[in-house]
Amino acid sequence: MDKNQRIVLVAGGLIALGLLFIDVFFALIALIIILVLLMSFRIMGDTKNYPLVTADLSEDAREVIITNTGTARAQKIQVALVPLNIDFEIASLDPDEESGFSLASMVSEAKAVVTYENSEGQQFQRSYSLTALGAGRDPTEPLFPIFGSR
Repeated sequence: MDKNQRIVLVAGGLIALGLLFIDVFFALIALIIILVLLMSFRIMGDTKNYPLVTADLSEDAREVIITNTGTARAQKIQVALVPLNIDFEIASLDPDEESGFSLASMVSEAKAVVTYENSEGQQFQRSYSLTALGAGRDPTEPLFPIFGSR
């Protein structure tokens, strides 16, 4: 937890303590708000250095688009397209940056296995189904892992 977050929590605690002399219910409301802030800061800390690289097909199915939707830089990105027997690498992607890889012909269906690292050297691997007829991403999948499952 950084310095500014601690200042906010200490100030909230002092406000809750001051509200205790006015009314107990106001102090409890302030305490609940402080606990919500503490929980939010904890979740922010878990997702601070987490790259999330996704793979999808372009509209014309002639290009694989690799996007970093995470919160940190992804490095040493390696993509393998199965069963097309195509491998390619991308040096790095910043958050919200994308890169494309052109294919020789249209792809109707394939699987992309993506392996990458964050700045600390921690490796991640994900696989995506690529299909020309439907969306490759699951809209119900969370953007970042919940409850620390990576």
